[in-house]
Amino acid sequence: MSEQNIEEQVLDFFRDELSHPLDDDFKPVTLEMDTVLQNYAEPDEFPYAIDKYDEVFGVDVSAINMAHYYPWENLSRLTRWFKAKRDEVEKTRKPLTVKMFAESAKAGRWLYD
Repeated sequence: MSEQNIEEQVLDFFRDELSHPLDDDFKPVTLEMDTVLQNYAEPDEFPYAIDKYDEVFGVDVSAINMAHYYPWENLSRLTRWFKAKRDEVEKTRKPLTVKMFAESAKAGRWLYD
């Protein structure tokens, strides 16, 4: 299987697994390799897609340190209410992209963090 084929498979996988958000003109936003998944996917559906990615592509997703990609999840509820603190934490967030999942699928293990 070629590297390009794996990239296409991973991209198609996430396009099938995630809902399609709409832009300001109510047109579906197309998921691309460099799309930041935290901005694209609904937080409640993304974990299921990652778990299924593990099953389909055989990459151990337990190696993903989600605190790097969702740092505000580790904050207390009270702290999350204060916008200034949320914005400060948001600056530390690393982007999580389809390309990262594709590169990891090629390698057979999670490559980032």
